[in-house]
Amino acid sequence: MSEPKTILVIEDQDDLRLLIRLTVKHLGRVVTASEPVGAMQMVAQERPDLVLLDVWLGSEMCGLDICRRLKGDPATRHIKVLLLSACGQQSDVEAGLASGADRYVVKPFSPEVLVRTASELLQG
Repeated sequence: MSEPKTILVIEDQDDLRLLIRLTVKHLGRVVTASEPVGAMQMVAQERPDLVLLDVWLGSEMCGLDICRRLKGDPATRHIKVLLLSACGQQSDVEAGLASGADRYVVKPFSPEVLVRTASELLQG
């Protein structure tokens, strides 16, 4: 039996971070971070298979910056990144994918869409 996949949820809103964690917990081991510095430390410690990343973290570094750093580093570029954002214009989606994200999901999202997308990324 293979080791469970690790999912890192990076979301600054406590209630949404909890909701996301509970929604995807059956897909693997879920760890969370609420701000960019802690998130980057969690990436180094946990080596997640998937990062569910809010675009707007209300701090000096946004989710696009984190995604660029992850995808630009040979040690972490294999980590799948799913961006979550309330910004759903085509230009927002394009910017997210250009930052290296594997997928982009617009908030509010249905739990089914989140689980299906996260599952696809973990499998593939």
